[in-house]
Amino acid sequence: MKILVLNCGSSSIKYQLFNIETKEVLAKGGIEKIGLEDSFLKFNLPNGEKETIYAPIPEHTAGVRLIIDTLTSEKYGVVKSIAEIDAVGHRTVHGGEKFSASTLLTDEVLRDFVACNDLAPLHNPANMKGIEAVKAIAPDMPQVGVFDTAFHQTMPDYAYMYAIPYELYEKYGIRRYGFHGTSHRYVTKRVLEITGMSAEGSRIITCHVGNGGSISAVKDGKSVDTSMGLTPLEGLMMGTRSGDIDAGAIPFIMDKLGLDTHGLSDLLNKKSGVAAISGISMDMREVDAAAKEGNKRAILANTMYAYRIKKYIGAYAAAMGGVDVIAFAGGVGENQGSIREAALEGLEFIGVELDKEVNAKMRGEECVLSTPESKVKVLLIPTDEELMIASDTYEIVKGLK
Repeated sequence: MKILVLNCGSSSIKYQLFNIETKEVLAKGGIEKIGLEDSFLKFNLPNGEKETIYAPIPEHTAGVRLIIDTLTSEKYGVVKSIAEIDAVGHRTVHGGEKFSASTLLTDEVLRDFVACNDLAPLHNPANMKGIEAVKAIAPDMPQVGVFDTAFHQTMPDYAYMYAIPYELYEKYGIRRYGFHGTSHRYVTKRVLEITGMSAEGSRIITCHVGNGGSISAVKDGKSVDTSMGLTPLEGLMMGTRSGDIDAGAIPFIMDKLGLDTHGLSDLLNKKSGVAAISGISMDMREVDAAAKEGNKRAILANTMYAYRIKKYIGAYAAAMGGVDVIAFAGGVGENQGSIREAALEGLEFIGVELDKEVNAKMRGEECVLSTPESKVKVLLIPTDEELMIASDTYEIVKGLK
């Protein structure tokens, strides 16, 4: 069975086509700058080289059509026709409290999904554009939504509630939802497979650390707490997001800078984080290079970034009564040993013993980073959200064929 996975942003579409039986990626690429004059499709060739097609892509339907035309083309195609694609799985960001698992996208489900737009105004409408594009091109194609928030719907109320008037939760759904759930679920699954642990009784801390980042406490195989909240702004310091900030600072900043709510949101989401502290970049590789050259603000950004990871690891170890495994994933978590080391430094008291030599050289492949004597196993697990989406889609649609 062949599954096409789509991740639609407001001006972009990432895709992968899987042979789900073998888990082979048949094709992958992405469209950028939808709606702009210089829009393009970039994709990988079988020999590893990249090809770019520049074409007018005014909206998402044209983008999805270009992807399918390329997948079926004589020159670049990997399938003969769209009929060889059995289903499409979508990354759908916010499912609110309605969706605790991946779901076949019926008209009723889509109405409930659209009702969550207020909770993710930048993401859900973009996801919906991709769904509608597929419907326009292939009306009978089964489509599945895999929700970023679903994995965290197992959090207990004392973990997801904010200490604000209860009516705000009842009326507007203001609570912690968490994100990166598909990644945290994939990493948890791999931890259990690699270690041979049973989900029951396990205590795992999954660290999806990158330009966007979140940490989750996973007990008995289920998410019991996570660092992101109502929106992806809460929690860790990120590339351009502030992460945790005193709520009292918000009206203070608005008054001082004369900002409205949109201006404040722009400041905290797009003009803060690593980029703001370092004054160099939101890319941790560039910041790390500057720090090694002695740039004080880059050193500060690195230290703050790692310190917040450490705080959440410590908090979640306390919340679960201990920890058995700490797993790193995401762009930074998978590739920057210096950040992993800094985040784990001082955690020997909970049983963490990092093999610094192994940690320093490992990038982007599954491995054990802790010493054999470490009471807490530290793992590097490259995340694969697309495979998780394809697998969920297969499980849901296989009974339809």
